[in-house]
Amino acid sequence: MAKRYAMVIDLHRCVGCAACDIACKSENNVPHNFHWSNHILETTGKFPDVRYRYIPTLCNHCENAPCVTNCPTTAMHKTPEGLTMHDPDKCIGCRLCQLACPYGVIYMNKEEPHAYWREAEEPAIPGCTSTGPEVAERTGVPIPYYNPARASTHQGVRQKGIVEKCTFCDHRLAKGQLPWCVESCPTEARIFGDINDPDSPPSKHLAKYAPKVLKKEKGTRPRVFYVRDF
Repeated sequence: MAKRYAMVIDLHRCVGCAACDIACKSENNVPHNFHWSNHILETTGKFPDVRYRYIPTLCNHCENAPCVTNCPTTAMHKTPEGLTMHDPDKCIGCRLCQLACPYGVIYMNKEEPHAYWREAEEPAIPGCTSTGPEVAERTGVPIPYYNPARASTHQGVRQKGIVEKCTFCDHRLAKGQLPWCVESCPTEARIFGDINDPDSPPSKHLAKYAPKVLKKEKGTRPRVFYVRDF
């Protein structure tokens, strides 16, 4: 049986540290104003009866993905394992996927990415540290925090005129490794694996707790599940 990848996020374990967000940026060379890994903050009520929620978010790799069905060139597509992937060679930058996604997790490179690093002329500590462009030039990489491993299955840095999004770290999955946001979570709140395997960690978590998904009413059948909501 083919693998069927999914992620479970245990909200009782999540402490809202955003380590997943930072880990994703460094692993996937994500521009500073894009958020493949992100979070929703909700504060409701009135003091002293205030309620605060922190909900980690990312591409839901939906089984019924509207970004895929609305892509006119099949650039956005599903893999046999259920990943929702993007082929930059087929993308024409029409942004229909971005408009169709109800979760707002697809980003468009309207300009050449990483302008922040190209335009950073002042070092953090004058006379002591180097600027971003200096670090990139001397190390021979596009950006100071460039990870070449990202380019093993997908573009290392996505160019102007195409979209980009979370891939569940497909380059790591190809090596039998977990997504970097999962590895980097200090509380093991993110549980990832094959839910066609009843003995996998996410399958056991889904069997133990009643899962929820974001915007269930959209009928997209997300592969990111939340358990133990407050």
